[in-house]
Amino acid sequence: MFSICSRGVYMVKRSSNRNKLDDTAYPIRVKLKVPDNGHGIALDRYNQYLNSHIGPGQFAWHSSTTLGGQASAVYFRDLDAAKTFLAEFPTLELADATDRLPYNAVYKDEWTSEDLLSVCNLYRMTSAQSAIRELFDDLKDDTGNLPPLEGIYPDYPAPVIYRADSALTMSMFRWGLPSPAFALKGKKTDRGVTNVRNTRSPHWRRWLGVRHRCVVPFTSFAEPHKPTGGSFQNVWFELPDQEIAFFAGLWTQWTSVRKLKEGEVTANLFGFLTTEPNAEVAAIHPKAMPVILRTNEEILTWLNAPEPDALSLQRSLPDASLRIVGNRV
Repeated sequence: MFSICSRGVYMVKRSSNRNKLDDTAYPIRVKLKVPDNGHGIALDRYNQYLNSHIGPGQFAWHSSTTLGGQASAVYFRDLDAAKTFLAEFPTLELADATDRLPYNAVYKDEWTSEDLLSVCNLYRMTSAQSAIRELFDDLKDDTGNLPPLEGIYPDYPAPVIYRADSALTMSMFRWGLPSPAFALKGKKTDRGVTNVRNTRSPHWRRWLGVRHRCVVPFTSFAEPHKPTGGSFQNVWFELPDQEIAFFAGLWTQWTSVRKLKEGEVTANLFGFLTTEPNAEVAAIHPKAMPVILRTNEEILTWLNAPEPDALSLQRSLPDASLRIVGNRV
């Protein structure tokens, strides 16, 4: 059954068979509060943007009848498409506070704008580079004189360990993998994607093989937190029983325009996987945390093992593995 929402834009009341099809094809939901007077002509702007920047067939609108018409939902095939949509319309009010869902998503619960836009985009690597070299046999170090890195942000250069012609090598790569094509429509630059969650996506699957895996050393990482009535803070986490740990990363060499003033460049780019948070991170950021490797066995598995074995490491740390070491606005 269909009902017209605005100038031919349809929302669908789904049958049980349609539920199963959509939950599989569009696993990411963004549930929106509907204003008292409806979305109105704003719905046309949303739909025009989705069609031109995300692409027909890459999203679906649905009404939320079990919430009495109080919410509508946009479903996406890919998490990055949801991020792009919410970034374009930051004033949309999400229905994340409601306690009744129109259905259960197969892969994800609903995501809020803060969850989608702010998963771990800041970390530190402050240990001496000699401490990194000591953890590996025959590591080739191309980083030069590496100073302590107090704040590594998206598109910053950072040390990455990967296999170059079978030799384990540490080099400086830029943080942010190439964005999916739909996220770049109408844009002049690609700032990159720092975190990868959906390894089923064809965009990321091309880089899941051994050749494109890497590990990223860090000493602490930050997750954003907004206390009630306060402003955003970066809450820092570290492993209390070891100086250095590693994110499970992916890398590739790519030609793109990262910054307009820089023009087109060919650069080695990296990002790292995220997963469900453990107890400590969930108290601050309840949707995700980086995939962290703590042992030599885990590091070697990620760098060398067949894909199914390597992806088995996309899991959260045990509870009580991390401690909070400070806040910074």
